[in-house]
Amino acid sequence: MTRSSSRPDGRTVGRSIGLLTILLSVCPTARLRAQAIDTVVVVSQNVFPAGEADAPGFIARLANALHIRTRPSVIRRLLLVSPGDPYDSARVAESERALRAMNVFSRVRVDSARVDGRLALLVHTTDGWSTKPQLGYSAAGGDVSWLVGLVDENVLGTASTLRAVYNRTPDRSVFSLEYFSQHFVGRRAQLDLGYQNLSDGRKGQWLFGEPFYETAARAALATDGDAASERILVFRDGVLDTTFARRALRIGVAGGWAARATSRGYVRIWYGASWRREDFAAETTSVIPRSLFASAGAGVELSHVRFQVLERFNSYARREDVDLSQTLRLGVWAAPRAWGYPAGRAGAGPEARAQVSALWPRGFAVLRGQANGLYTGAGLDSGRVRVGVTVASQNLPRQTLILHLEGGALERTRPGSEFDLWLDKRGPRVFGAHEFTGTRMAWLALEDRILVTDELWGLVGVGVTPFFDWGGAWYADEGSRLGGDVGIALRLGPTRAVRGDVGEIALGYRFGEGFRPGSRWAVAVRKGVAF
Repeated sequence: MTRSSSRPDGRTVGRSIGLLTILLSVCPTARLRAQAIDTVVVVSQNVFPAGEADAPGFIARLANALHIRTRPSVIRRLLLVSPGDPYDSARVAESERALRAMNVFSRVRVDSARVDGRLALLVHTTDGWSTKPQLGYSAAGGDVSWLVGLVDENVLGTASTLRAVYNRTPDRSVFSLEYFSQHFVGRRAQLDLGYQNLSDGRKGQWLFGEPFYETAARAALATDGDAASERILVFRDGVLDTTFARRALRIGVAGGWAARATSRGYVRIWYGASWRREDFAAETTSVIPRSLFASAGAGVELSHVRFQVLERFNSYARREDVDLSQTLRLGVWAAPRAWGYPAGRAGAGPEARAQVSALWPRGFAVLRGQANGLYTGAGLDSGRVRVGVTVASQNLPRQTLILHLEGGALERTRPGSEFDLWLDKRGPRVFGAHEFTGTRMAWLALEDRILVTDELWGLVGVGVTPFFDWGGAWYADEGSRLGGDVGIALRLGPTRAVRGDVGEIALGYRFGEGFRPGSRWAVAVRKGVAF
């Protein structure tokens, strides 16, 4: 038997939660495992649930009136357990993570209880505000970017996204359109379509297929691609150095099969193939040459899945799933002459990615690394390696201490794919646009995210963050360019939106290399780094 509640009033929700909470306290996990799920109850609440009076009343009433609540059928579609299934605590926890990953809720909770001797699963969600005018502004080192647009990340309560945004940066203006559906066909197939009209070109991309939607999924298959006619800008020491014209068309397919898959880990065989045309030429070239080539690869990925649920880590007033899984991915790609590669560029390309972690109550340490390259008869032709470590602790009251260190190197990278710490939002935060670019990079960040209030007026979380950054990027044919900053940032994050992305207003003192002539003090208004 399946019951749903699409529009419960505050008293009904309160009684349901109270009853199931009391019953849950006398329901041992060991006994749950031996019983099948009889009923799934979905309690879907609006942006401002009844009885919550933190926000101004007129704002809460207006938001609830304008917002279309997520349909219970959409929520059920994302669950990994159904009535009749045996209770599996790992799959229940993964269902809760899957709902949070939809980015349409501000709060999600999945509990269990016995009712009249039968096992009931309660899925309790609170919608986030999803229809948002986009008004953005960021500045660092005198370089200003802004955007305006409209985004709905839960169209008609279906967990689909429509986006129309105009963005102006120091480099160009971009008008972007995007549609994304997490269940375009059936329960699991996804569709993502995007188009960008740039002041100096055009780009489009697409993806359609079914991913590994859960840890125990047995197969995945998707096709994706992109097309572009654009201008590529290459910066050196903060100054525009070279411009290229790029013409590209790529069509790819990727999939996998799980040799072993449970709710706690898997061994997957993955495969992929790509056909593309990609050409670069000087911007003044009247006729750009055409080249066609293809590649194919396969490998294995192993993972023991584990997550740590934290609050006030990268956002406010919501639970966050931090992926601390132990993972190893290995593979090799073939790029032979017979598939279009020139004699000096044909070969084989190994790839590797790994993650290991340690965790403790309210804290963790995680080490991530990835590398890939192309080897020809003459040796390494091109390659990329990147390694990072993050240590985070919430063991002090109302504080999140974070230490992050990463570095990377590129060899014979294609134009436009160099490290740019301003674009990546990964380097010293009060430096200007493109001041650290190159084929080598390093970054050290130390910050203490201090909570001021989780929900000011029921709408926004507030915190302050003393910070220290040190890092930079440079090319292999020049000496390392490193700079740093130290200062304090005001952090503001929405608590009722579908996404809790935090913005920063940072005041810092700059030192070392990299910044342009002028004051060593600078202010940056930007999106906060999510670790």
